[in-house]
Amino acid sequence: MITLASSHYLNSMIELITVLVIFVFVLLLTYYVTRWIAGYQKTKLSQGNLSIVEAIRVSNNQSIQIIRAGKEKYLVVAVGKEQTTLLATMTKEELDEIQEIRIQNGSPKESFQEIFDKLKDRLPKK
Repeated sequence: MITLASSHYLNSMIELITVLVIFVFVLLLTYYVTRWIAGYQKTKLSQGNLSIVEAIRVSNNQSIQIIRAGKEKYLVVAVGKEQTTLLATMTKEELDEIQEIRIQNGSPKESFQEIFDKLKDRLPKK
């Protein structure tokens, strides 16, 4: 009787350890596959002519982004849930100038109001 109980207990422990090992293996496999896919997508996206230089979230489903188009042209766009609007275009020199102003002022990030004030004179008049 005692041998049957200890045998059942031993089988249960072996099953539990086996399930835990499989679970940890699946977690590790998922982690490494996700990292590999992210790296693959990053290299695919960086090879194109478009890339997002900087983005700031305005609300839950709205953001303002600076997008590099080609080598020397930068687009400032407002991205919403159902609409994308071009706010301004910039050159590489203008973007570098804004970054130099940030460094000179000692502030690594500008507020949205400061960025918008610099760009609002470039907005098309309606």
